[in-house]
Amino acid sequence: MDKLNLSDAEWRERLTPQQYHVLREHGTERAFTGEYNANKAQGIYHCAGCGLPLFDSGHKYDSGSGWPSFTAPVEDGVVEEIMDTTHGMRRVEIRCARCEGHLGHVFPDGPGPTGLRYCMNSASLDFESGQD
Repeated sequence: MDKLNLSDAEWRERLTPQQYHVLREHGTERAFTGEYNANKAQGIYHCAGCGLPLFDSGHKYDSGSGWPSFTAPVEDGVVEEIMDTTHGMRRVEIRCARCEGHLGHVFPDGPGPTGLRYCMNSASLDFESGQD
């Protein structure tokens, strides 16, 4: 997959301040505040930075965590896993494979069949309904 490499100025022009904070500065929105946490519509969640399809609503579930949660990406290779040891924790960060934007983290406490919880920031996603 070709990488999307933009300058800081280009990212700031392309993204809202909240999206920039999450995607480029590895920020996190507060729990239960993101627009997609309670979204139950059918469709595809894309990277807000570059438009890459990332998650299908068929894999979305209510984890109770306060962030949109999925059991798996839409296909292999669309997200990258990076070890994150910030804040005194050991977690696996999830980034967009095309633009390397920070999306959230993945945890081994999700439901079957994967047992994974891809815990994403709404600000890192755009939703396109009707593709499910």
